[in-house]
Amino acid sequence: MAGIVNYIKESFGELKNNVTWPSWAEAQSLTVLVAVFSIIFSLAIWGVDTVFSKAIGFYFKWING
Repeated sequence: MAGIVNYIKESFGELKNNVTWPSWAEAQSLTVLVAVFSIIFSLAIWGVDTVFSKAIGFYFKWING
């Protein structure tokens, strides 16, 4: 149990002292960038899924006559 507590203490120390955190403005701009690319990527996946769904539907209609 002492090992887990020591690990958590060292992890917090690492985050506090050795990690370079971005400025507030940089964090906001990066958050917006990630959100925009996530939306674009999700729309692209939705589009491909829709096209494949229609293609498979047409294929099964064609197979069944």
